[in-house]
Amino acid sequence: MVNNQSNHYFNFEDDFIKDLRCIPLCVRRKLDLIGIKLKLTHWHEFNLIEKTKIVNWPDTKKELFELKIFLKKITSNSKYGEAKEIEISINLPWQDKNKVPEPVLKSALERGINISIEKWRNLNELDRFAFCKLIRPNHEHHNLDKALVEILK
Repeated sequence: MVNNQSNHYFNFEDDFIKDLRCIPLCVRRKLDLIGIKLKLTHWHEFNLIEKTKIVNWPDTKKELFELKIFLKKITSNSKYGEAKEIEISINLPWQDKNKVPEPVLKSALERGINISIEKWRNLNELDRFAFCKLIRPNHEHHNLDKALVEILK
Protein backbone atom coordinates (compact mmCIF):
# COMPACT_ATOMS: atom_id res chain seq x y z
CA MET A 1 0.00 0.00 0.00
CA VAL A 2 1.43 3.37 -1.00
CA ASN A 3 1.12 6.09 1.60
CA ASN A 4 0.36 9.73 0.90
CA GLN A 5 3.74 11.18 1.74
CA SER A 6 2.42 14.72 2.21
CA ASN A 7 0.70 13.80 5.50
CA HIS A 8 1.94 10.30 6.37
CA TYR A 9 2.96 9.52 9.95
CA PHE A 10 5.36 6.69 10.59
CA ASN A 11 4.57 4.19 13.34
CA PHE A 12 7.91 5.03 14.98
CA GLU A 13 6.58 8.59 15.48
CA ASP A 14 3.60 7.33 17.53
CA ASP A 15 4.91 8.58 20.87
CA PHE A 16 4.43 12.23 19.85
CA ILE A 17 1.83 12.18 17.05
CA LYS A 18 -1.36 12.26 19.13
CA ASP A 19 -0.62 15.74 20.47
CA LEU A 20 1.81 16.71 17.68
CA ARG A 21 4.31 17.93 20.26
CA CYS A 22 7.15 17.33 17.79
CA ILE A 23 7.36 18.18 14.10
CA PRO A 24 6.57 15.00 12.14
CA LEU A 25 8.87 13.95 9.32
CA CYS A 26 6.19 14.62 6.70
CA VAL A 27 6.20 18.27 7.78
CA ARG A 28 9.98 18.43 8.06
CA ARG A 29 10.20 17.23 4.45
CA LYS A 30 7.84 20.01 3.35
CA LEU A 31 9.94 22.55 5.24
CA ASP A 32 13.06 21.37 3.43
CA LEU A 33 11.25 21.56 0.09
CA ILE A 34 10.18 25.17 0.69
CA GLY A 35 13.35 26.35 2.39
CA ILE A 36 11.90 27.26 5.79
CA LYS A 37 13.63 26.72 9.13
CA LEU A 38 10.78 26.30 11.59
CA LYS A 39 11.96 26.04 15.17
CA LEU A 40 10.35 23.57 17.55
CA THR A 41 9.50 26.61 19.67
CA HIS A 42 7.48 27.98 16.74
CA TRP A 43 5.73 24.63 16.43
CA HIS A 44 4.85 24.70 20.13
CA GLU A 45 3.20 28.11 19.65
CA PHE A 46 0.77 26.67 17.08
CA ASN A 47 -2.51 25.21 18.25
CA LEU A 48 -3.55 21.68 17.27
CA ILE A 49 -5.76 22.97 14.44
CA GLU A 50 -2.83 24.88 12.91
CA LYS A 51 -0.49 21.92 13.30
CA THR A 52 -3.02 19.58 11.71
CA LYS A 53 -3.53 22.04 8.85
CA ILE A 54 0.23 22.07 8.19
CA VAL A 55 0.45 18.26 8.37
CA ASN A 56 -2.40 17.93 5.88
CA TRP A 57 -1.11 20.65 3.56
CA PRO A 58 -0.67 19.13 0.09
CA ASP A 59 2.81 19.07 -1.36
CA THR A 60 2.34 20.15 -4.95
CA LYS A 61 4.69 22.91 -6.06
CA LYS A 62 1.95 25.58 -5.98
CA GLU A 63 0.62 24.50 -2.59
CA LEU A 64 4.10 24.31 -1.08
CA PHE A 65 4.67 27.92 -2.14
CA GLU A 66 1.43 28.83 -0.34
CA LEU A 67 2.61 26.92 2.75
CA LYS A 68 5.76 29.01 2.81
CA ILE A 69 3.69 32.22 2.79
CA PHE A 70 1.38 30.81 5.48
CA LEU A 71 4.26 29.84 7.78
CA LYS A 72 5.98 33.20 7.43
CA LYS A 73 2.69 34.91 8.19
CA ILE A 74 1.80 32.88 11.30
CA THR A 75 5.32 33.25 12.70
CA SER A 76 5.62 36.95 11.89
CA ASN A 77 4.57 37.98 15.41
CA SER A 78 6.25 35.07 17.21
CA LYS A 79 8.33 35.86 20.25
CA TYR A 80 10.93 33.58 18.61
CA GLY A 81 11.04 35.68 15.46
CA GLU A 82 9.71 34.90 12.01
CA ALA A 83 10.56 31.50 10.53
CA LYS A 84 13.83 31.90 8.61
CA GLU A 85 14.32 31.14 4.97
CA ILE A 86 17.03 28.60 4.23
CA GLU A 87 18.26 26.97 1.06
CA ILE A 88 15.58 24.93 -0.67
CA SER A 89 16.43 21.23 -0.82
CA ILE A 90 17.42 20.36 -4.37
CA ASN A 91 19.40 17.30 -5.48
CA LEU A 92 19.93 15.98 -1.98
CA PRO A 93 20.60 12.28 -1.34
CA TRP A 94 17.01 11.60 -0.28
CA GLN A 95 15.79 13.02 -3.59
CA ASP A 96 17.99 10.70 -5.68
CA LYS A 97 16.26 7.40 -6.43
CA ASN A 98 19.29 6.03 -8.25
CA LYS A 99 21.85 5.91 -5.44
CA VAL A 100 21.54 4.70 -1.88
CA PRO A 101 23.44 7.24 0.23
CA GLU A 102 26.54 5.70 1.77
CA PRO A 103 25.62 6.57 5.39
CA VAL A 104 22.17 4.99 4.95
CA LEU A 105 23.64 1.87 3.39
CA LYS A 106 26.32 1.62 6.09
CA SER A 107 23.82 2.08 8.95
CA ALA A 108 21.50 -0.55 7.47
CA LEU A 109 24.34 -3.03 6.89
CA GLU A 110 25.49 -2.56 10.50
CA ARG A 111 22.02 -3.80 11.46
CA GLY A 112 22.13 -6.75 9.05
CA ILE A 113 19.89 -5.11 6.45
CA ASN A 114 20.90 -4.61 2.85
CA ILE A 115 19.15 -1.80 1.00
CA SER A 116 19.51 -2.69 -2.64
CA ILE A 117 19.18 -0.05 -5.32
CA GLU A 118 15.87 -1.68 -6.29
CA LYS A 119 14.56 -1.30 -2.72
CA TRP A 120 15.75 2.32 -2.64
CA ARG A 121 14.06 3.11 -5.97
CA ASN A 122 10.78 1.66 -4.70
CA LEU A 123 10.73 3.91 -1.65
CA ASN A 124 8.85 7.16 -1.87
CA GLU A 125 10.60 10.43 -1.19
CA LEU A 126 9.35 10.66 2.41
CA ASP A 127 10.74 7.20 3.20
CA ARG A 128 14.14 8.16 1.76
CA PHE A 129 13.97 11.49 3.60
CA ALA A 130 13.29 9.68 6.89
CA PHE A 131 16.34 7.44 6.49
CA CYS A 132 18.60 10.36 5.62
CA LYS A 133 17.37 12.38 8.60
CA LEU A 134 17.57 9.50 11.06
CA ILE A 135 21.19 8.58 10.24
CA ARG A 136 22.63 12.08 10.59
CA PRO A 137 25.56 12.15 13.04
CA ASN A 138 23.92 14.74 15.32
CA HIS A 139 20.59 12.90 15.48
CA GLU A 140 19.46 10.40 18.10
CA HIS A 141 19.36 7.06 16.35
CA HIS A 142 16.79 5.40 18.60
CA ASN A 143 14.15 5.38 15.83
CA LEU A 144 16.45 4.16 13.05
CA ASP A 145 15.96 0.47 13.84
CA LYS A 146 12.18 0.92 13.96
CA ALA A 147 12.27 2.91 10.69
CA LEU A 148 14.30 0.24 8.90
CA VAL A 149 11.81 -2.44 9.91
CA GLU A 150 8.72 -0.34 9.20
CA ILE A 151 9.77 1.10 5.86
CA LEU A 152 11.54 -1.95 4.43
CA LYS A 153 9.03 -4.57 5.60
